[in-house]
Amino acid sequence: MKYLSAARAGMISCHACGQVQTREAATRVQPAQCCARCGATLHVRSPGSITRTWALLIAAAILYIPANLLPVLHTASLFGNEDDTIMSGVVYFWVSGDWPLAVIVFVASILVPMLKLSVLALLAWTTQRGSDWRPLERTKLYRIVERIGRWSMLDVFVVTLTVALVRFKSLAVITAGWGALAFACVVVLTMMAALQFDPRLIWDCAEARNERSSTRNTP
Repeated sequence: MKYLSAARAGMISCHACGQVQTREAATRVQPAQCCARCGATLHVRSPGSITRTWALLIAAAILYIPANLLPVLHTASLFGNEDDTIMSGVVYFWVSGDWPLAVIVFVASILVPMLKLSVLALLAWTTQRGSDWRPLERTKLYRIVERIGRWSMLDVFVVTLTVALVRFKSLAVITAGWGALAFACVVVLTMMAALQFDPRLIWDCAEARNERSSTRNTP
């Protein structure tokens, strides 16, 4: 299958409004081309996309550890003080018989962030290496991560819901711990990493492979 990107066809798209237009050569008077519709500076590919994606992913991965190890909730009651992490909350809901809530907390707070980190790291690594492995499937993975990112704040909402439920069911003072702050940072950083990654770089690698194949097959 042959791939031809808009950049190779002499076209360029605007990052701000999505307008596709003919690419013009840079001149001394106008070194950078601007969008004819919104006036934003045009780039063939997002500058430093892979570097920014890796920086945000590494920061999110570092914060993912304290987000799961540090207490998310601190409970002060007549029976003493207690600190709860995300996993201990999952275990508590499961043992208490609230298994639907335990599944929601586990998926939203542990499984989804881990999958987003893994998928984005895979995309950044394969693209940086210039891999032409399954470009269509990798693009679909990126779209899934991007769509999930719109609902990433559900993770933070789950923590808030947990606080509300505990406050409602017990006479205690509940406060958020440092784990909740680290968890919120992980959510924001993964969303930003997905936005910084330029999926068009995936197809640049596939197009380069087709060019190499065509060159070898040319008599």
